Amino acid sequence: MSTFDWLNSEAFTAFDQHIMWSDMVGNSIGLIALALGWRRSIWTWPAQFLSGVVLVAAYASAQLSGGVGKQLLVIGVAAWGWRQWTRGSRNAQDGTIAVRFATWKERGFLLAGTAVGTLAVGTLFTALPELSWNPWPDAYIFVGTLAAMVAQARGLVEFWFAWLLVDIVGVPLAFSSGLAFSGFVYVVYLALVLWGLRDWWLRSRQPAGQQRPALEGAPA
Repeated sequence: MSTFDWLNSEAFTAFDQHIMWSDMVGNSIGLIALALGWRRSIWTWPAQFLSGVVLVAAYASAQLSGGVGKQLLVIGVAAWGWRQWTRGSRNAQDGTIAVRFATWKERGFLLAGTAVGTLAVGTLFTALPELSWNPWPDAYIFVGTLAAMVAQARGLVEFWFAWLLVDIVGVPLAFSSGLAFSGFVYVVYLALVLWGLRDWWLRSRQPAGQQRPALEGAPA
């Protein structure tokens, strides 16, 4: 049995839902990545990268091409985010990444990019139904995930708000797609997101003197 076949084999059944190894392993790593993000640890990015690699198999088995595309995008953004946090400014006390609220200009770019991106991807999925059987919710999650990761890479508290909005659609879509473990994990994500939002919010209020300047060569 190949690794791909094993990942897409059934791990167990719970509440009449068939749980696949790829769905369980990929989302478990995703939970770890989210927890590491809450702790502002740079290891959140390699964890997200690995989660994306495993979840490609899960979405491929469910014949959700849009989900596969989203995970490929997650892999690429995770590599970029890793580089951003390596070069970013850090807290003087514990060396973790410094966080802040976005400026109104940054919020405008995020909202406009998410709206335009969802419209473009949703139109693509509608025109090519083989990419997704549920084009608009899939497009919403696809683009929302990208927006959340971009905000996280920049150390913006709004990252957590983006994940909240993704969760609202992600839970029912995962269950209806037969990815039950993804649905359960999205529920746990919600608790971690609320916890992480509170932590980042408080830390964004720290005096500037408690943060170290950006590392040499980092963008201002």
